[in-house]
Amino acid sequence: MKTLVIAEKPDMGRTIAAVIEPRAKNNRSYLEGERYIVTWAIGHLLGLAEPDAYDPKYKRWNINDLPIIPEHFRIVPNPKTKDQLKTIGELAKRCDSIINACDAGREGQYIFALIQQQLKLRQPVKRLWISDLTAESISRGFANMKDASEYENLTLAARARSEADWLIGMNASRAFTTRHNALLSVGRVQTPVLALIHDREKEIAAFESQTFYEVLGFFKQGQTKYKGVWQGDRLTEQGKAADIATAVKGKTGSIAKYEMKPTKEYPFKLYDLTLLQREANARYGYSAKKTLDVAQALYERHKVISYPRTNSNYVTEQNIEGMHKVLHMLQSGPYAELAQNADSRLVHKQNKSVCNPARVEDHHAILPTLKRTGTLSKEEQNIYDLVVRRFLSHFYPPAEYKLHTVLTQVEQHIFKTGIKELVSLGWKVVLEAASDTEKKSGKRGKKDEEEETEEWTEGHFELDPVQPAYCVKSEVKEKATQPPKSYTEGTLLKAMESAGKQMEDEELREVMKDAGLGTPATRAATIERLKQVGYIEMKGKRVLVTEKGKTAIELIRHAGVELLASPEMTGQWERRLNQISKGEAAQEKFMENVKKFTFSVIEKVRKQTPAAADSFGTDGGSRTRKGRAGRSGNGKAGSSTGSDQSASASATLVAERTKFGNCPRPGCGGSIIEGRKGYGCTHFKQGCGFVIWKEYKGKTLSAAMLKSLLGKGQTQLLTFKRSDGSAVKARIVLEDAPTGKLGVRME
Repeated sequence: MKTLVIAEKPDMGRTIAAVIEPRAKNNRSYLEGERYIVTWAIGHLLGLAEPDAYDPKYKRWNINDLPIIPEHFRIVPNPKTKDQLKTIGELAKRCDSIINACDAGREGQYIFALIQQQLKLRQPVKRLWISDLTAESISRGFANMKDASEYENLTLAARARSEADWLIGMNASRAFTTRHNALLSVGRVQTPVLALIHDREKEIAAFESQTFYEVLGFFKQGQTKYKGVWQGDRLTEQGKAADIATAVKGKTGSIAKYEMKPTKEYPFKLYDLTLLQREANARYGYSAKKTLDVAQALYERHKVISYPRTNSNYVTEQNIEGMHKVLHMLQSGPYAELAQNADSRLVHKQNKSVCNPARVEDHHAILPTLKRTGTLSKEEQNIYDLVVRRFLSHFYPPAEYKLHTVLTQVEQHIFKTGIKELVSLGWKVVLEAASDTEKKSGKRGKKDEEEETEEWTEGHFELDPVQPAYCVKSEVKEKATQPPKSYTEGTLLKAMESAGKQMEDEELREVMKDAGLGTPATRAATIERLKQVGYIEMKGKRVLVTEKGKTAIELIRHAGVELLASPEMTGQWERRLNQISKGEAAQEKFMENVKKFTFSVIEKVRKQTPAAADSFGTDGGSRTRKGRAGRSGNGKAGSSTGSDQSASASATLVAERTKFGNCPRPGCGGSIIEGRKGYGCTHFKQGCGFVIWKEYKGKTLSAAMLKSLLGKGQTQLLTFKRSDGSAVKARIVLEDAPTGKLGVRME
């Protein structure tokens, strides 16, 4: 009899077949050769059953029926791919052994395990574990297959993740939905990510910019000209700043301190998926999903990069020889000059910035393969170019600089200068054709240090510390403190990856060290899910929380289940799942704890005050009727699609919203609360038209500014930019109290 090979997707199956059975007959849904029959799964052919599969009463959502805790989880075929599942079952009957050739990772393991369970496959199974789809890797993978039993712990971790997500998503979504009579989406990854975005926007809205002044001194010593920044407490009075500038202008000073330190900058880390997504978002504006889709095509269809869904930035010792072969391949073609000037001796087993087996789990970093590119789309070429240049950079020496630090004293005033003098470009020649965005990516110093360090482009910087320096001129620069920036998809991915690492509790910080929100393979899907349910929206590159998203977080937090909105829970889950996959923790104990938490969530939501009937905004989501579930774009609310397995939802409680003050409209009696685009009156349904829009004359009105407008009729003194670029001081004033009309008064 023959051996059945089950790949995860058609392209993968066909590629494997071309190597192990080059003369195989193509039968549309499988390929058959002399020894092997190769077929595929088309992703998830099976999923966890909906609650009503356990009891018809669950078709009708009722908080009194919660929690739903299946004794044994049932799986059901995906109706769209049931024919392929049937094909696999029929082919298996003709084979006496099976090879699991699904993606080498937790989810690939789970896809195969569900097929094996549903079809009751009893044949012995071997595991093909490869990181790229080149003929060489496939051949080597088949020569080194292990028994499937060696991956059993990984399967247990995959099942635990899926079933735990089902318990939280199904129960929490139904609890919040039925309690507040509107669909509300809850999930153990989705909700903390939404909380990150919500809290950042809240921080931005509450930020009050402060004006301060910087004094710059422009110095000359011989042929060397440089500038310095006055050192001292922050200057908030323009007069004091002007006095300092006047005091030093035209005076001779001395070099109080001069240091020169040689430094080296090494290449940025090889790409994992998250880093590649961040880079592509910053440089090309690609969404996380777009980058993943393009990278997957480069891996699966074109076979020019290795497996992209990796969380590692390093390779193992076994990869070094292959990297040298790829370098040789690149020495002809579009990267010929860069590859020919590279030094292969720099990439070796002792180079820990490249080769670090301890930091490689399922897959090594993303690398170009030995396959030459054919015709690529623009997007595919862009992503491939990023991968190749990052790869090549490690075959070049570090960039070398001299860091000059100068303290110049004039009339008791100290000015600091930081100069970064280029000595050798090193690996940065690889980025010469790249955009400025890419050149500036990777590890950066602290912001203040960056601002004080000037890139020196005028050759050698030369200064004699014993000679005087003349202050040619001075100037006062008006500045303003800046609020935190809204997330882009790139910075959000970074926040998801590092979630929890800033916790003050040292033990929790250690727990989160190697975890984060989601995995490289699921983070893009989580962001897309938040868009689909209307919790976030894109404004250019900025990721903004909608009113619907704000109120979802408020309801969850007000219920007393803050852990649902915290990265702490999902971080601990990922850590425990990793331990299960290594045989260091028991799946049963993990599931027992998840069930206890599920009971706790239900009880707390049950005690929560229900939302008022008029408490949902215009995008507040489909209302539920008599406790019945609404529908979302992905099917049933609470369906098991995606990692969160949660319902499309939205809700907001006017009763619980912050009241910023009384409505200024005479005789109204209402209160001013925050809406999506402005601050309005709670008596809007009674006809009150008072509203103050959040955006006015280029300014975002914070809560503090609103309170000042309501109480004093004006804001604090603000800085406005004229059309010619000059600045002017003015206040925003409430010109018409009955309507909320604003104006600007110069001062």
